Amino acid sequence: MTFDPNDPMQRRRRPRPQLQRRDVLRGGLWLSAGFAAAPLLSACGSGSDVAANGDYPLARPNNPVTLPIKDSNPPIADGIEPETGGAFRVLNYDQYIAPSVMRDFEDKHGVEVQVTPYNNYDEMLTKITASGSSFDLVFPGPSVMSQMVFNELLQPFNQSYIPNFKNTWPEYRNPWYDQQAQYSAPYTVYTTGIGYRTDRGVDPSEGYKMLWNPDYIDHAGLLDDSGESLGMAMLAWDITTDINTGNLEFINAARDKLIELIDLVHIKTGVSAYAKIPNGDFTVSQCWSGDMIAGASPYYLDKGDTAAVLGYWAPPSSAERVIGNDCICIPKSAAKPVLSHMFINDLLDNDISYQNFDWNGYQPPLTKLNADYLINVKKRIPDNLVSSVVVPKDFEEGYTFYEVTPEIQNEWLAAYQEFEAGG
Repeated sequence: MTFDPNDPMQRRRRPRPQLQRRDVLRGGLWLSAGFAAAPLLSACGSGSDVAANGDYPLARPNNPVTLPIKDSNPPIADGIEPETGGAFRVLNYDQYIAPSVMRDFEDKHGVEVQVTPYNNYDEMLTKITASGSSFDLVFPGPSVMSQMVFNELLQPFNQSYIPNFKNTWPEYRNPWYDQQAQYSAPYTVYTTGIGYRTDRGVDPSEGYKMLWNPDYIDHAGLLDDSGESLGMAMLAWDITTDINTGNLEFINAARDKLIELIDLVHIKTGVSAYAKIPNGDFTVSQCWSGDMIAGASPYYLDKGDTAAVLGYWAPPSSAERVIGNDCICIPKSAAKPVLSHMFINDLLDNDISYQNFDWNGYQPPLTKLNADYLINVKKRIPDNLVSSVVVPKDFEEGYTFYEVTPEIQNEWLAAYQEFEAGG
């Protein structure tokens, strides 16, 4: 069904509550964290059509950006001895680095790796800009890269410390959002889809609409991420295919579809489908592709279950998939920047990267660790989860979350917060 904003049966027209400025910015903190606001765009404008916001560029594949290296924020010099002792602080999603990889790094360098978790980039920005914060690694994506660099939250690389960069997909040695890879190394690639239990009568042909099936009441999950959740609603209900839209009609229509889930299935939000589907808490959940590969581990499966109870649906066509990648970056606040470079180099090592993938399930974009290697050589991905595998074609044709202006991002955050508040 095509979305018609004038059809009252498709969209509940109710007045939007007037949010206080601090509420609109909760999570993103675009302005209060020091991010400069752009000139206000038309409410009908599309974020994906914006070339720049006046203060930092909005990168697109057809408008690649070389991020500046400022005199006030230079890369570290060559040949510095690595720091030792004390804490090595990582700002990252929970369970996103294998414990064995962290232990090996600790033993090698005499430090203690401490992970501060977040659920989404909005929360990450809050934590990295908090007064007195200091982190040695952070894992943002392209949708926040420019704002972080232009506000000097990240420091540029000295690639002499990262010889394993050569192992990455060629696209990531000169990515469109960070030409020459001056600030970012690739960490993982993924699609966004629906994970489900194959032993509970789920019909994956419903696609994204599986979440709106009342049969799964009390057992349905949604990613705690304004972009991913609202973007999925837009695609599920044919509202728009522009998942970077600034059109308020589309944003609010997607909000209303999410609000339906509250009464319909008692939807739960979070980023732990990798555990909650395997252990049976969820029957269906929006998730990232790596979640189901991780969930296939006996560590998460209920006793007696095998990976066969897990399924993952994403649109079969690359052109209809939502795809993304997370990066590894070094905060300007890093107390151990040499070790930061060395940890990145470890994560780009083929053997260490596979060790990490075997734990977190998220595919690293390293040339050796291609789909054939993971499926047929290492046999880590079972046949029923091959749909989780990401290939370069997905990035050439699929939908991607881009960086948008603060005004557009705040509209998305406000809509998501209305959903969180129960409508």
